[in-house]
Amino acid sequence: MEIDEDRIDDAVLALLWLTLHNVRCAWKGFDWAATDRLHKKGMIGDPVNKSKSLVLTDEGLERSQALFRELFTRSPQ
Repeated sequence: MEIDEDRIDDAVLALLWLTLHNVRCAWKGFDWAATDRLHKKGMIGDPVNKSKSLVLTDEGLERSQALFRELFTRSPQ
């Protein structure tokens, strides 16, 4: 089975939106490889620190919300 890491990253980014606090901070309880890739893509600040949260960039915040809506909301009936 071949894993699509971009799709994994999209799911993690969407779930980060679910845990937002203080406008652009989210709990960093996700796989380190995924958060490292999101950092390299410019979606989050450097996750390697002692904080229990990470910071979404402007682009990451916008994309996180869009992905959350796309992946986890129902269409109006």
